[in-house]
Amino acid sequence: MPVPGTKLRVPAPRRRLVARPRILDPVRRVAPRLVLVSAPAGFGKTTVLAQWLADAPGTRVAWLSLDPADDDLRRFVTHVVAALRTVAPEAGAATLAQLDSDRLPAVETLVAPLVDDLDRLPGATVLALDDYHVVDDPAVHACVTYLLDHLPAGVSLAVATRADPPFPLPRLRVRDELVELRAADLRFTPDEATEFLTGVMDLDLTDAHVAALGARTEGWAAGLQLAALTLRGQDDVDGFVDDFTGSHRFVLDYLVEEVLRRRTDEVRDFLLATSVLQQLTGPLCDALTGRADGAETLVELERDNVFVVPLDGRRTWYRYHHLFGEALRARLTATMPDRVATLHRAAARWHAVHGDLADAVGHAVAGADSGLAADLVELGLPELRRRREDRTLRAWLQALPDDEVRGRPLLATTAAWSRLSRGDLDGVGTWLDAAEAALDRPAASITGAPDRVAARDDELRALPATVAIYRASVAQARGDTAGTVAHARRALGLAGPRDHLARGGAAGFLGLAAWAQGDMVTAVDTFADAVTSLAAAGNVADELGATVVLTEMWRARGRPAQARRLLEQALTKAGDAPLTTTGDLHVALADVLREHDSLDAADEHLAAARDLGESASLLENRYRWFTTAAGIARARGDLDAALSLLDEAAALHLPGFFPDVQPIPSMRARVLIAAGRLDEAAESFAAVTLDGPVSYLAEFDRLTLVRLRLLTDTTGVADALDRIEDDARHGQRDGSVVEVRMLRALLHQARGRTDDAVAELTAALDAGVPAGFARLFLDEGPALPLLGRIPNPLRRNVPTHDDLLSARELDVLRLLATDLTGPEIARTLFVTVNTLRTHTKAIFTKLDVNTRRAAVRRAGERGLL
Repeated sequence: MPVPGTKLRVPAPRRRLVARPRILDPVRRVAPRLVLVSAPAGFGKTTVLAQWLADAPGTRVAWLSLDPADDDLRRFVTHVVAALRTVAPEAGAATLAQLDSDRLPAVETLVAPLVDDLDRLPGATVLALDDYHVVDDPAVHACVTYLLDHLPAGVSLAVATRADPPFPLPRLRVRDELVELRAADLRFTPDEATEFLTGVMDLDLTDAHVAALGARTEGWAAGLQLAALTLRGQDDVDGFVDDFTGSHRFVLDYLVEEVLRRRTDEVRDFLLATSVLQQLTGPLCDALTGRADGAETLVELERDNVFVVPLDGRRTWYRYHHLFGEALRARLTATMPDRVATLHRAAARWHAVHGDLADAVGHAVAGADSGLAADLVELGLPELRRRREDRTLRAWLQALPDDEVRGRPLLATTAAWSRLSRGDLDGVGTWLDAAEAALDRPAASITGAPDRVAARDDELRALPATVAIYRASVAQARGDTAGTVAHARRALGLAGPRDHLARGGAAGFLGLAAWAQGDMVTAVDTFADAVTSLAAAGNVADELGATVVLTEMWRARGRPAQARRLLEQALTKAGDAPLTTTGDLHVALADVLREHDSLDAADEHLAAARDLGESASLLENRYRWFTTAAGIARARGDLDAALSLLDEAAALHLPGFFPDVQPIPSMRARVLIAAGRLDEAAESFAAVTLDGPVSYLAEFDRLTLVRLRLLTDTTGVADALDRIEDDARHGQRDGSVVEVRMLRALLHQARGRTDDAVAELTAALDAGVPAGFARLFLDEGPALPLLGRIPNPLRRNVPTHDDLLSARELDVLRLLATDLTGPEIARTLFVTVNTLRTHTKAIFTKLDVNTRRAAVRRAGERGLL
């Protein structure tokens, strides 16, 4: 939702302020990494911070006033970026792109591109976070800590808070990178108290009066201001000063009572009625008071220094001093409890009409108007989901009575989603049942902005298909393939022809179910339909994310070269945009290149994923970076590094909707077998056997066990390979067939039947190498002697002169055969256009051609494509 401009403006300086050089000069003399203003309420933290920044010529100031709703990482980061864009309009694009993912990346991945943006700013910049004490979310604290640790030179962070945040303050102190202003610093000195009381507040007081008030308030700014307001018109100044004593809370309550008592009935009623508001503007105040003098009253209150803080230079928006507002609300509740709900409801309606749903929902809930609150939540659902403000959405749902949620199909479905997204499958069905029951009743009319109402009505029409997709997702997560298929087919039947998201989701689950069953033709065809639907919906990030999954299916189908083509096309489509799936595309392509034995190119894409990971990568499948890196390490013979990387992958792996067809423990066992650590490898297979029904989900485990048994005991291996091959052929998993034939060759070799071994391996090579398999053979140590018996085993149907084209030149050649332009090819390969020209010139020379078209034709003739 749009960030209110009042949150992004440095509070306008009061027309008369006490100059406090003793506090501000030390800050002005240095450029600290962190300025921390930490003190209890009422000590003037915001005022001091604003004074410092107002007197900092040439310094860019990005200001953000925090409120309790900002205690959510997505919302917090969104608002921080909005603040930074007031001084750097292009800042934060990469960070905002990551917020569109269902699952947020690691904090360092999220914040690092923001640091890069700050590093490009010339001159001094300050990011100021006011009222940071409202933050409790550890993820937000971690975000700010990372930002603090990596701030570029010339950029400072300023934080005003009632309590110290969990930042590394001791380390900053040791490095002299911290300036602290605490209660002891902010207390008014006798001279400052004199200037404030007699100058700013224009009171005729003796030095003794000032000294007494300063001592009894202990220099507390709020206490001095309240005392000054009370003293105006006070006949017995001596008596008042003599009686003035007690704690801050006591003083506050007493003096607020005095301030109210000295106001007219109209102003007193205005103060109490508007105390329920976090921010005040004339028309909003009028909606609560029923009068038309809100703007004038706010100006009058500011002029009289009655704890009203202007939030913009035009004096349109204000807020009460926090302590003063709290005291007013306490008095309102104590004296007119029945009026509180009415005021909140009026505020809710005003905010709703003016498009501020967040404040509208908060006031509706506070006003115990669950119907209005539910209406507003429904209207806000599309935008909250689009912005992935999951924590805010869950908080809104939790604030509503369960009966209200159950009676509204959109809210009940959202409650189901909330549980599903947290992996809590047990409660999902109950909420979906409630949603379907509510769908049978006529939809309630709802009042709101026409575009929001229309969006809500569109969601209602699409809801039956959405419910079916959620049921399919539950079934898929539970491994219930039949249930997944049934619900996904129902969703397809319910989705309208233009409901591309629903159709894409349903087709996606049908494809995943077919994948889990090992039926790769159906899986590929159906999931390709899902990708097409997502593209039609205009959701590029989801389309490209689904493309990554589709290429995994193509590899299982035995077509790594096709997977590579799709990944290269997807990276071209992604371009330079910081889409949240870009890193996953690079990792997937790196693994395909590893299989092609193009290890240097694979390294380049892994590095690109790591670098782009700061702006657009690895949001759902971070562990895949490590499994791919492990495969490359194994290919280079560094088995210890491969094992270490697989351990990191295992620590990051989370169960998901995708079938786990290559379990990490089995990957690890294969590396252990390659290292000759057979006993350790065997420990991973205590529960795995070669007997029993064939299952695609168990195939990787069983083929790993076959590798172990080939080196220990080959009993039952031949029968197991036959049954796995039959199942693979039935599912048209050509890659599995190639792997089985290679392993059967090793079985023949182990039994001394060398001719049979060579024949079987030759057949495997003839099928596998043209499809793009290389490491499948090269990683199999025992196969290497057999490979030596076969001429040019990994260049089947390819010219034998090894110096013809390098691996990188082959990469360029394949892309020259596409419709990509030169700059697009350079971007895909992450090289400069000049480097691409060098590679292209070398290709032309080696192929004895002069044009791109001729190079592609000659390469086709020689089987290089």
